[in-house]
Amino acid sequence: MFRVIILSLMLLGVGRSFAADDLVLNYHLMHAGTFNAVGDPNAAFFWKGQYHLHYYMSEGYAHVSSPDMLHWKWHETSLSRNFTGNNICSGTGFYTKEGRPAVIFHLGTFTTGRIHTSVSADDLLDRWETPVPVIPRDANGNEVNIHDWDPDCFLIGDTYYAYNGGWDPKIMKSTDLENWTFVGDLFDVEPDDVMFGEDLSCGNFFPIGDKWMLLCISHVLGCRYYIGEWDAPAEKFVPELAGRMNWERGDVPDNKGIWPDFFAPESFLTPDGRRVMWAWIVPGDVDFDKPSKILPGGTPLYYSAIYRRSVQCLPRELSLPEDGVLRIRPLQELETLRRNEQKELDITINTPKKTHGICGYQQIAELPGEACELEIIIPRSQAARKKIGFLLFADDEMDGFPIVIKPNAGTIKVGGVEAPFAVADLPEGEDLDLRIFIDKYLVEVFVNNRQAVVGAYMDYQDKLTLHAYSYQNTTKISELTTWSLEPTNQGLLDAWESQIWKTE
Repeated sequence: MFRVIILSLMLLGVGRSFAADDLVLNYHLMHAGTFNAVGDPNAAFFWKGQYHLHYYMSEGYAHVSSPDMLHWKWHETSLSRNFTGNNICSGTGFYTKEGRPAVIFHLGTFTTGRIHTSVSADDLLDRWETPVPVIPRDANGNEVNIHDWDPDCFLIGDTYYAYNGGWDPKIMKSTDLENWTFVGDLFDVEPDDVMFGEDLSCGNFFPIGDKWMLLCISHVLGCRYYIGEWDAPAEKFVPELAGRMNWERGDVPDNKGIWPDFFAPESFLTPDGRRVMWAWIVPGDVDFDKPSKILPGGTPLYYSAIYRRSVQCLPRELSLPEDGVLRIRPLQELETLRRNEQKELDITINTPKKTHGICGYQQIAELPGEACELEIIIPRSQAARKKIGFLLFADDEMDGFPIVIKPNAGTIKVGGVEAPFAVADLPEGEDLDLRIFIDKYLVEVFVNNRQAVVGAYMDYQDKLTLHAYSYQNTTKISELTTWSLEPTNQGLLDAWESQIWKTE
């Protein structure tokens, strides 16, 4: 309640400073203000030696740039309602045939408006050309009616392809970004394991490995993806499998709308060929009695105080090696933030005798601050048939934030989320490798670069410890390494003071 009161005072312009607010993170990218309507990352580029990312806010697309995807500087908001004359909804970035950064977005509302494109007009990406509408036409030149929503654009050879979001995505093509020919359905066929009723929004379509990947969301179940083939003669996507990057939380009732923990992804290629993605994250701290928004038809949406800050996940690197298993790695540049390395070898997690199923925690580390990284390596022989648990921020009653490997269920539990991960699926001889990033209340866990889960624990203060337990059997940890991570949020604090992102 105290935290909610402080947030309310800040919205009124009174109370303690932004820098002292305990919702402000150390090395995650977040909105440089106290309230924002949404937070979708949109339109990412590498251009003229700088990384650029835009994220959605009520005024338009906030624009930040960085030399390393970690230290961000805010620009004036040029892609705004003042510029377009209409509300800007989500879209993506792409490069023209001439190599210029460009954006495609929906102007209007959910039920009105049209998809547009705009090309950058300067090298700082602070000016843009007048948006051009995307109007698909059939072979006779007649306009084809589609649902204009959450578009994406990609280039194959000399042909631009664009598709719309929603429940019935269609694809169209152009050679000049002005004249568009309607092609047809985006999908050849959808995999059977995709839930009925899932829309395709915030889409991002790109080659990965020897396949194509469609990264997107459904508004009900959050971030997800398809992997498959691009059928060039038919000009369609043929998905072969579908996967998720967001899962239901155990603390969210089924009748309370959506699970927006990991939402609205965006990706791009770095100069050295890495596919890097961001997503807007909204984990934890939900007031179930006060919906933030009512959708048409009366469906309530419930969001948290973190939602108002538009936090972006740590940049993730995606790859698809020959084994066909998607890899999800934390951004390599995060390692440059490491300080004060502490390594401990051969830790034994003991189990109390005569527990009859009750496990006992033991503290195995002090966290080196509220901004840190942990790496825990457990030999494969130790992890294969044991339920192994870790607890962050434990109080005297052993309440805290759990991270649990569950071989019997084939899952990893992070906070209130259980995501698929089976030790048995790892190649023979590969040890269990957990990387845990802690930024105050926000926790991101990567396991063997095959799964990543986010969570939040608001009662983290003064409990900077790591406990562990092993269910019924003693377990050996071969390595536990901790680093403090250098803050990267000076640009955030500067933008809070200058409010450079605000529009008239």
